[in-house]
Amino acid sequence: VQLQASGGGLVQAGGSLRLSCAASGRTFSSYVAGWFRQAPGKEREFVAAINRSGGSTDYADFVKGRCTISRDKAKNTMYLQMSSLKPEDTAVYYCAASRDNMYSRVAGAYDYWGQGTLVTVSS
Repeated sequence: VQLQASGGGLVQAGGSLRLSCAASGRTFSSYVAGWFRQAPGKEREFVAAINRSGGSTDYADFVKGRCTISRDKAKNTMYLQMSSLKPEDTAVYYCAASRDNMYSRVAGAYDYWGQGTLVTVSS
């Protein structure tokens, strides 16, 4: 499966963005999926994940209550709705997919990665 992330941009603190991850090549719902981010000089970190049906999700503590991960089977697309953005949310955001039965917070568990989309939050 090929993944294409989009939706990043420049936003003021307190604003919102919706990231999209479009899949091609195979049915996206065949995979568990997630979002990770990497800020300059830092390691890639887990943000959120979703199971195949979309009925189960997981969030990193630093985005709980501010982000919602979802997927649209008909559009073969996953989303990350982010609100109340903070300058420390500035990072390149990556979407990923895994053939495993359940999502993981570990980047190494994911088999396919999108190219990343830059989110910049100004103070």
